[in-house]
Amino acid sequence: MAEAGTGFLEQLKSCIVWSWTYLWTVWFFVVLFLVYILRVPLKINDNLSAVSMFLNTLTPKFYVALTGTSSLISGLILIFEWWYFRKYGTSFIEQVSVSHLRPLLGGVDNNSSNNSNSSNGDSDSNRQSVSECKVWRNPLNLFRGAEYNRYTWVTGREPLTYYDMNLSAQDHQTFFTCDSDHLRPADAIMQKAWRERNPQARISAAHEALEINECATAYILLAEEEATTIAEAEKLFKQALKAGDGCYRRSQQLQHHGSQYEAQHRRDTNVLVYIKRRLAMCARRLGRTREAVKMMRDLMKEFPLLSMFNIHENLLEALLELQAYADVQAVLAKYDDISLPKSATICYTAALLKARAVSDKFSPEAASRRGLSTAEMNAVEAIHRAVEFNPHVPKYLLEMKSLILPPEHILKRGDSEAIAYAFFHLAHWKRVEGALNLLHCTWEGTFRMIPYPLEKGHLFYPYPICTETADRELLPSFHEVSVYPKKELPFFILFTAGLCSFTAMLALLTHQFPELMGVFAKAMIDIFYWAEFRDWSCRSIFMRVEDELEIPPAPQSQHFQH
Repeated sequence: MAEAGTGFLEQLKSCIVWSWTYLWTVWFFVVLFLVYILRVPLKINDNLSAVSMFLNTLTPKFYVALTGTSSLISGLILIFEWWYFRKYGTSFIEQVSVSHLRPLLGGVDNNSSNNSNSSNGDSDSNRQSVSECKVWRNPLNLFRGAEYNRYTWVTGREPLTYYDMNLSAQDHQTFFTCDSDHLRPADAIMQKAWRERNPQARISAAHEALEINECATAYILLAEEEATTIAEAEKLFKQALKAGDGCYRRSQQLQHHGSQYEAQHRRDTNVLVYIKRRLAMCARRLGRTREAVKMMRDLMKEFPLLSMFNIHENLLEALLELQAYADVQAVLAKYDDISLPKSATICYTAALLKARAVSDKFSPEAASRRGLSTAEMNAVEAIHRAVEFNPHVPKYLLEMKSLILPPEHILKRGDSEAIAYAFFHLAHWKRVEGALNLLHCTWEGTFRMIPYPLEKGHLFYPYPICTETADRELLPSFHEVSVYPKKELPFFILFTAGLCSFTAMLALLTHQFPELMGVFAKAMIDIFYWAEFRDWSCRSIFMRVEDELEIPPAPQSQHFQH
C-alpha cells in the first residue's frame, strides 16, 4: 500500500510539473477566467476602488519611507550577491533557482541528458578536461621551514592553505611509506608522523625515530619543516642521502624476493630521488647553479622513468639562470612533444627562446609599417601558444598583478601554475632585452583567435572550467584569484543594482520635492488603476440612468431619415 501511495504521489507530481511546463498559457487563461467569473462575489471592483482611494490619500512621507526602505533592501541584496559572486563565482539567486526551483518546474536532469546524448568525441574531450583539472605537485615548491615559515614570521600571513598542506601529506604518505613499515620501529613512527596535522608533533616524531635508527624519511621531515635556513636543510638532506642510499642498495638486492620487498624497493627509490632532487634545489638556492645542473642531469639519467617529479622543469630553470640557451633548447626538444603533458614552464620557455632572437630589435611601429618578418612571426605565434595554454602568466610577467609565494601544488593552466612559473622565471624574461616588450605588445592578440564561448580551443583543447574553484582552494585568501574567461556579472546583480539606484533616486526626489512627486504618484496611480475601470464605471452609470428615466428605444423606421 505504501508503495502504491508513493507511486500515485509521484505520478500526480509529474502530471502537475508537466502541466506547468507545457500548459502554462492554458493555466494563465483559466485563472483569468475564474477571476472574471468571480468578480462580483469577490467584490474585486469595489476593493480596487477602495485601494485606489486609499492610495490617493497617502502623504509624501509615506512614499519617502517606501522608496527608502526598498532602496535599503535592494542594496543589502546587492551587497550579498556581489560578495557571493566574488567568493564562489556565481549568483546565489541563480544557483538556488537552478538547484531547487528548476527540478520542481520540470527541469531536465543534466546527467541523464549527457549520458544519453553524449558521443565518443564528447566523452574523450571530457576525459581530457578532467585530467587537466588534476592537481599536480609543484616541481619548484619552496621549503616549508626555511621559506614558507619565514614568510609567516615576517608578515603574519599563512602562505599555504589547509587543502594544499593536506595534499602534501597525502603525497608524503604515498612516496615515503609502504605496507611493511610496521616491521621496522623507526618507519612505523614516521608512518604516523606523516599523518599528523600538528607540525610540532611531526617534528617530535622525527626526532623520536632518529633516536631508534638512522631514518632517511625522518631527516627529510626535519629538513623540510624544522630547518630555518637553506644551509641547514642541505645539511639534513645530506644525512638523509647517506641513510637513504644504504636502504636503497639493500632493497635493490631483495626486490625480486616477493611483492613485499618490491614495494619496499619502490618506496626507497622514491625517497632517494626526492632527496637528490631537493639537494639539487638547495644548491640552486645557494648559488651553486652549475653543481645543481650536474646533479639534475645525473638524476635524470639514473632514473629516466620517474617523470612524476618533473625534474626537467627544475633543469630548465637552472639552465636559464646560466643563460645556456642551447642546452635549454635541447631539453625542450625532448619534452615539448605532442604526446607529453604540457606545462607553463615548457610553453613559455619555448616562447622566450623564440622571442630572444628578435626582441632586441623589435618595434611595434616598424612592424606595423613593414609587417612581421618570419622570425618575428614565429616568436608571436609561440607567445600566442603559451598564452592560450595559460592566460594568467602575462599579467605576472608584466607586473600588472602582484606575486605571492607559490603553493606546494599547482593546477595546470590555472592561476596557481602561473604564480609558480612567474615567481622563478620573471628574472629570466627581464634578462632578455626586449622580451617583455614583445610580450606586452602581442599577448592580448591571442584571445582574438580563441572562439568565444570556449566551445573549442585554437591550439589546445578548450580551457577547463574547473580551474577557478581549484585555485581558490590552493591559493591563500588574501590573494585575488585570476579568472579566465572573465565572467560577466550575473543578471540579478545588475537587476538589484538598478533597482537600488532607481528606488534611492525616487526617495531623494520625494524628499526634496514632496508636492511634485505626490502629484506624479497620483497621476501614475490614475494611469495604472483608474483607467482600467473608467469604461466599466461609465457603462454602469449609463445603465442606471436608463433604468431610472426609462428611456424608450428609438423607432427603427427613423434610423435613416434625411
